[in-house]
Amino acid sequence: MYWANLLKANVRKEYIELKRYLPNTIAMVFTFYFIFLGMFMGIQLIGDPSTQEANIQYAIVNYIFWFLAMMVMNSVGWTITNEAMRGTLEQLYMSPMGVWRILATRLIATTAIYFLIIVGLLYLSMATTNQWLNIDVISIMPILILTLISMFGVGFMIAGISIIVKQVGAFLQILQFILAALTFVTLNVAPFFAFLPFVKGVDLVRQVMIHGYTLSQFTVADYLILGFNAIVYLTLGLLFFIYCERIAMKKGLLAHY
Repeated sequence: MYWANLLKANVRKEYIELKRYLPNTIAMVFTFYFIFLGMFMGIQLIGDPSTQEANIQYAIVNYIFWFLAMMVMNSVGWTITNEAMRGTLEQLYMSPMGVWRILATRLIATTAIYFLIIVGLLYLSMATTNQWLNIDVISIMPILILTLISMFGVGFMIAGISIIVKQVGAFLQILQFILAALTFVTLNVAPFFAFLPFVKGVDLVRQVMIHGYTLSQFTVADYLILGFNAIVYLTLGLLFFIYCERIAMKKGLLAHY
């Protein structure tokens, strides 16, 4: 019941902020769409015509996941920074639910709302390029959920750093490029990247959306790696956040920006 109320409140908060600052929301969506158009035009102008169709399909999936990773993993860092700037960070610690629960439900709320935007961008991108991917929801959703769990873990790590450092804007901007690199990398080139937070999930979703794979065509090892990443990164993220939280409390950093 408490979790449901907390989730409802955070979904409402995120929706109100996106609606209240609608011009900024629209600008954000169009910015990412124009980035994709730049990628699409580049592939058409300088890409190999024989592999152009496959390259465009890869670009669609990769850029959609890049946007998702940025929204999920960066959002909690911006949340801590904004709360500190507004002077409301310490108020969150007055909640009996605990800050990590508030941040967890806020992550879920942010993901749910931005997921609708991402779906719209996906179909807009497919319509623009006339490349229609295989949207097999039954195969995609289990992979996506496990991938998001590992992203949440990294989000908590960023939140822990943000509580101590407060101003992490430059770090989050650098992280955008790192996320782009990890999203576009293929495991054929770097197989060991499968144990990074979301690379394996992106690779499996690419197989579904581009090559038409189903859940039965993946190996047990694929699922074990996905599950391992989800459990390990979420656990490490929560432990790291709680550790940073204790440091911030000990040094009296919560009430200061």
